[in-house]
Amino acid sequence: MRIDIVTLFPEVCDAMMHESIIGRAQKNGYIEVNCHQIRDYTTNKQKQVDDYPYGGGHGMIMQAQPIYDCCLDIIDKAQNAGHARPRVIFMTAGGATLTEEKCKELAQLDSILLVCGHYEGVDERVIEALADEEISIGDYVLTGGELAALVVADSVCRLCDGVLSSPEGYEDESYYTGLLEYPQYSRPEIWNDAKVPDVLLSGHHANIKKWRLEQAENRTKSRRPDMYKLYIDKKQKTK
Repeated sequence: MRIDIVTLFPEVCDAMMHESIIGRAQKNGYIEVNCHQIRDYTTNKQKQVDDYPYGGGHGMIMQAQPIYDCCLDIIDKAQNAGHARPRVIFMTAGGATLTEEKCKELAQLDSILLVCGHYEGVDERVIEALADEEISIGDYVLTGGELAALVVADSVCRLCDGVLSSPEGYEDESYYTGLLEYPQYSRPEIWNDAKVPDVLLSGHHANIKKWRLEQAENRTKSRRPDMYKLYIDKKQKTK
């Protein structure tokens, strides 16, 4: 898996993607993440990447040309390196909401390119020219697309082979199976007079598995009834 991030702040993205689990996965060759500076593709001496919006309005708009040239260069380099043409994804507030199912889909690809907007947005013409899709990470607005791109990159990378020690590292977690994750406990056995549930100390794997499923179902039903309904519907269809 190769991930390219197009941004005005490559140092910020690069620092995040070279730490912890994702950083180790890159060192071990399971994934490759590259961050690119949009300003390197400007055609003016000032390296200006934004201008006033046509029709008036508050703030500045990112221009099409630097983003377009940057993306085309990355696509060319990725293909020359033996990768498939990257799936180009613009991080926008108006995009489809990111889900675990979308992350699973993206993790099956060979290469993706994430474009980070900034200021008041991006010239629509470059989105129309390049975007395979637009993604939002939630119903709120950020000052830039960097945090959103990092969320997508992290959530996709962890599903790639070799990044986590085993598939169980993500298969038991929230959303993957359509449920929120069950409660987790660690040592000590008693903390602040609160005790670890007896079933987890029993060593009876079948009972532990049953308890965890019940807890996950109850937690999802209570906290995310919308998700629980989808889970039940899918369960009934499977039966």
